[in-house]
Amino acid sequence: MIMWFTIVQVVVAVAGGLFCIIAGLAGRRPSDFTVGALALLELLLIAQVVIAIIAPLAGNPPTGSLLEYWVYLVSAVLLPPAGVAWALVERSRWSTVIMGVAALAVAVMVWRMQVIWTIQIA
Repeated sequence: MIMWFTIVQVVVAVAGGLFCIIAGLAGRRPSDFTVGALALLELLLIAQVVIAIIAPLAGNPPTGSLLEYWVYLVSAVLLPPAGVAWALVERSRWSTVIMGVAALAVAVMVWRMQVIWTIQIA
């Protein structure tokens, strides 16, 4: 993994998560802004999938468990669309909060993936 890209992902996930949680607690229903925050996060996660495929071929193999890394990555990629789907089915303030929680969960998962890739010894 690339450290600066990990930091960008974590910052975007935390910012989007806090934005969605604050908007939801303020009584706002899902909007283009809240869904857009998760869409941006999803684009970064898809780029991470491409990086995870290319990095070992370019001489940057993970030091931890590759299976554990991919389980985290696939789960992280599925969380934003699941949160948005929930928000579109149940258009309430709480679905906006759920999108925020999903984004914050992705932030934690991305940091854990960085640890698995660079620090953890298999």
